[in-house]
Amino acid sequence: MADYREAPLATRPKTLDPNEYFNLSPEQRRAEEARGAVRANLKRQYQLQLNNPHRKELIEDPALTRWVYARANPYAHFRPTNKTSLLGAMFGVVPLFALYYIFKTDRV
Repeated sequence: MADYREAPLATRPKTLDPNEYFNLSPEQRRAEEARGAVRANLKRQYQLQLNNPHRKELIEDPALTRWVYARANPYAHFRPTNKTSLLGAMFGVVPLFALYYIFKTDRV
């Protein structure tokens, strides 16, 4: 972390800012430790289910279920942004005008 240099056009990430990383209040440290404990417990439970030799049922992974649902229903989770609008115009509208220009101009 000491040899990290900031890029000229980007700010330092919060995780690498020493003031944010080391100067945590005791409440914030306890909250982070509690979140880490919950994460470790969930990981342990998943690993126990995955490595159970007598397992008969499928393992339900909620994150994978959410991802599959979002992939199957993309329009319910679509957010129009500048990037998606630009991509839609570039791949939807511009080719139509380009084809119109190509077909309607005199090609000699």
